[in-house]
Amino acid sequence: MKITLLALSVVSLCTAVSRGDVVFTEKTDCIRVEVDGELLTEYVHDDSPHVYFWPLLGPGGVKMTRAWPMEDVPGEDHDHLHHRSMWFAHGEVNGTDFWTEPVTWGKKTPKLPLGKIVHTGVKESKGGKDSGVLVTTQDWKMPDGSTLLTSEQTLRAFAGKGARVMDWEIKLTAGEKDAVFGDTKEGTAAIRIAETMRLKQPKAPGEGHILNDSGTADDAVWGQKAKWVDMSGPIAGKTYGIAFMQHPTSFRAGSRWHARDYGLFAANPFCEAEMEKGQAKGAGAFTLKAKESVTFKYRIILHEGDAAAAKVAESYADYAK
Repeated sequence: MKITLLALSVVSLCTAVSRGDVVFTEKTDCIRVEVDGELLTEYVHDDSPHVYFWPLLGPGGVKMTRAWPMEDVPGEDHDHLHHRSMWFAHGEVNGTDFWTEPVTWGKKTPKLPLGKIVHTGVKESKGGKDSGVLVTTQDWKMPDGSTLLTSEQTLRAFAGKGARVMDWEIKLTAGEKDAVFGDTKEGTAAIRIAETMRLKQPKAPGEGHILNDSGTADDAVWGQKAKWVDMSGPIAGKTYGIAFMQHPTSFRAGSRWHARDYGLFAANPFCEAEMEKGQAKGAGAFTLKAKESVTFKYRIILHEGDAAAAKVAESYADYAK
């Protein structure tokens, strides 16, 4: 009997982490996301003013986002404390900044009061053989402690060999009063890539590249409207990339991109005047009426090679369907 029970235990363990499975494990400060028996990312909710996903591990377990400020790794820049791997926030909502973190300003006074995006619960955590879904909820807290907005973030991870694929949706719902998203470049759905992948290094050109769906490349991508943006570059001597896509049904799909040569790229649906001269002040602002909701839909593909080698354009066409 003991041998039979042991055998059953081993079978159960193997089944839980077998190739092709997506598994979620809830911890005190995060939720671990494993694909094919390997870590993909963690939803972290207990150590900063906003929730975030870190690290993002690509094919072969390669770390594809910057480690700082979660870890202090030699050779990484310590700029922009709030650039925590992958996150969703905005720099001006009802006169409050949910994008920046207090320490970022040092001895300076922030331009706006700072808010927080606070984890409130797990609505669904369901693993599976081919895919799994994690649904979490957050409160957008104003400086006085009141809740201006609630958000529901859905991360769907897909199993399988090759590129790592995640669908990421964020549903925002206004509270008792309207939520006004200001026209600012500081936002919104964002990723900070690994330092070696950058287009520009601190004191020299980098080996990375930026490309969008219209063929615009590198520095010229900043502020342009795009369906997708890909950042690629070397990690340990081999080229990897991150394709960041907006679904056609996402709120203000094809929005402008806050894509920087130092490794940030963010889909920002609320910025017009700060990214294109001649636009009226506040042209990108949006008012989410009390009790109403909007949903943002993205796909992130962690791949080998550059955008052409990874057939990012074809992948977007499939996603758009």
